[in-house]
Amino acid sequence: MALFQKPKYSTVIVKKKDIPQGMWKKCPVSGDIIYNKELEQNQNVVPKSGYHFPITARKRIGHLLDEGSFTELEKDLVAGDPLEFVDSKPYPARLEAYQKKTGENDSIVSGKGTIHGIPVSIAVFDFQFAGGSLGSVAGEKITRAIELSIKEKIPCIVVSASGGARMQEGILSLMQMAKTSAALGKLAEAKVPFISILTDPTAGGVTASFATLGDVILAEPGARICFAGARVIKETTNEELPEGFQSAEFLFQRGLIDQIVPRTEMRNRLRDILSALYTKKEPVQA
Repeated sequence: MALFQKPKYSTVIVKKKDIPQGMWKKCPVSGDIIYNKELEQNQNVVPKSGYHFPITARKRIGHLLDEGSFTELEKDLVAGDPLEFVDSKPYPARLEAYQKKTGENDSIVSGKGTIHGIPVSIAVFDFQFAGGSLGSVAGEKITRAIELSIKEKIPCIVVSASGGARMQEGILSLMQMAKTSAALGKLAEAKVPFISILTDPTAGGVTASFATLGDVILAEPGARICFAGARVIKETTNEELPEGFQSAEFLFQRGLIDQIVPRTEMRNRLRDILSALYTKKEPVQA
């Protein structure tokens, strides 16, 4: 009999640096470690806890629309710098950094496509671009998406994921609140449905304008929806605030939101809603 036997289990120490990066994510709710491929197959929703990790605008469009149906519009719109805003770096340099990081020209991806064969005009925020902030380009893209709905008599969908107005554009950013809201007024006059989808986070000027003007307002579970942050409100009012008062669930109970829909169910829920609201009409001739 040998004095020394081969160990049953490996004694090799695996160092953290030896673990490939980007293979796993930790669920902030359950603490579970999720394999990234499994997470992506479930639309970045943790299967057990239901926690919704953020996703890009293009991935969201891919999950919602029929495969191959999306036609992107207004892709080449790029923000200017009329205020010549400078904080730690000039605004154009910030834009360039966001464009390099995301591959997008601004915080909105917009166009048209179909959901279970139903035509829609759609605009989706990408939070990775400047916190999904609402600037002149984002406001213009949303407005043009609404105008396309009016012209072609097809439903409009806007998916919000935004920290609010873009401070580097000042009043030009705040003007987008009025512009998009006015366009929605014309959409309502045309009797064309508008569905607003609120994701985490939806805040500031986005919440105070088009995001809460939907004929139907849907939200993902756990989404934070607010105008100002909880700390600012508490310091301003000097009052204790209800627990979870800015959550989708809290606002659903109080009637601001019509339905809370998990991301994995959103496409089919939109089909059901659109089937009830949309009647095919002849588009207006240019």
